[in-house]
Amino acid sequence: MNSAERSSVFSIAGIYGLRMLGLFLILPVFALYAEGLEGVTPTTIGLALGIYGFTMAMLQIPFGWLSDRIGRKPVIAGGLLIFAVGSVVAAMADSIWMVILGRALQGSGAIAAAMMALLADLTREEVRTKAMAVVGMTIGMSFTVALIAGPLLSVWVGVDGIFWFTALFALLSIAVLYLLVPDPDHLSMHRDVEAVPGEFGRILKDGQLLRLDFGIMILHGIIMSLFIGLPFVLRDHLDIAAVDHPWVYLPVLLVAIVFMVPLIIVAEKKEKMKQVFLFSISLIALSCILLGLWHDSMFSVMAALLLFFIAYNVLEATLPSLISRMAPIDAKGTAMGVYSTSQFFGAFLGGAVGGWCYGQYDVQGIFFGAGSLALLWLLVASGMTMPVMRSSVMAHVESDVDALALEVSILKLAGVFEAKVVPEENAAFLRVDKKLFDAKALDALLKPESVGQPSEIEVG
Repeated sequence: MNSAERSSVFSIAGIYGLRMLGLFLILPVFALYAEGLEGVTPTTIGLALGIYGFTMAMLQIPFGWLSDRIGRKPVIAGGLLIFAVGSVVAAMADSIWMVILGRALQGSGAIAAAMMALLADLTREEVRTKAMAVVGMTIGMSFTVALIAGPLLSVWVGVDGIFWFTALFALLSIAVLYLLVPDPDHLSMHRDVEAVPGEFGRILKDGQLLRLDFGIMILHGIIMSLFIGLPFVLRDHLDIAAVDHPWVYLPVLLVAIVFMVPLIIVAEKKEKMKQVFLFSISLIALSCILLGLWHDSMFSVMAALLLFFIAYNVLEATLPSLISRMAPIDAKGTAMGVYSTSQFFGAFLGGAVGGWCYGQYDVQGIFFGAGSLALLWLLVASGMTMPVMRSSVMAHVESDVDALALEVSILKLAGVFEAKVVPEENAAFLRVDKKLFDAKALDALLKPESVGQPSEIEVG
């Protein structure tokens, strides 16, 4: 990436990170806080946690389309303002229903698709994979920081104070958007990151993609439901004060990262993706069952959380990669849009159903219910056909090229297995074997005058 792209990417990642941090900070503390709200029931606790996922699932793709018409920054700024208003409503609430309204408003600021489109506008095709990876890492870091900082902030400023901080984060993000993120030269449709209306039929008919969508829905449903029960387990069953909850999560998260890395290496380098994928789902099921059976033991809770976060980290890393590899090369944005919608809807279902399970069967109802869902996911995933481990490549083409002729020429290159040229988007999409693919040969084909010069094409 050049300096302008780096500045844009890190600024956008910062906005994304601040917004997601605001959503995640209340996860480890809200269930305990909600006990003091008027009209609270176990079901409404879960609904308050998960309702943002419903509104976000409904609005993220339409907001992305709106940004194609009126511009990225107005849509993103408007979404952040809605998010800030929702945070203020939740901060001022003295009833659970007002918190639910605030959380629904937070989710209504559904800017994910518009943010990805802005990122695409400000980066070249050949560095976009790297740019998206930076955003993904920022989201992961936000989740980890939130689990540690949430309980500490709740003691210092209260959960209502966390909501006020969240509103401040949103306003700060608007400032970053207008002060640090440049205006794109022009708006373009980027089918590698944006949903294309005409492609939904193709994506929704793909059974393999639907299995992955089901999986991310279950995964986020499980984690949302767990954070209804875990605060009560730590406080009421293990006698750990809320301010000390981070010292349970921190070592577990750090050790989980250490164990995650070799599993990812085995999946990617040793081409054992399906085995690692199914093993990780099995760990999710096992960890939930352990929590259901032995949540009065510090050792068993720590062991279960370690297993859970090892598997969660692996699955969070591999699921988007699988979507990218299984999706048609010219409809990855649409596939990711459906995937993201499933993810947010899973958070909503996990909160609502987890809260109901807690009301009916106490914490073990949450954990056994989550374990049952993981086993169902394992059954569904066991029938998956894993894609050949090939990589995606994007390259710039001129708008006046003969698309069919260029596709034929590209397919003759060593290591290229699929090619789709979209002149109106100045892009060529390829799927290649990195061991055989020669980026310089593609560069020479697309830009004959560049023979002998360093190639800018990046394999993702």
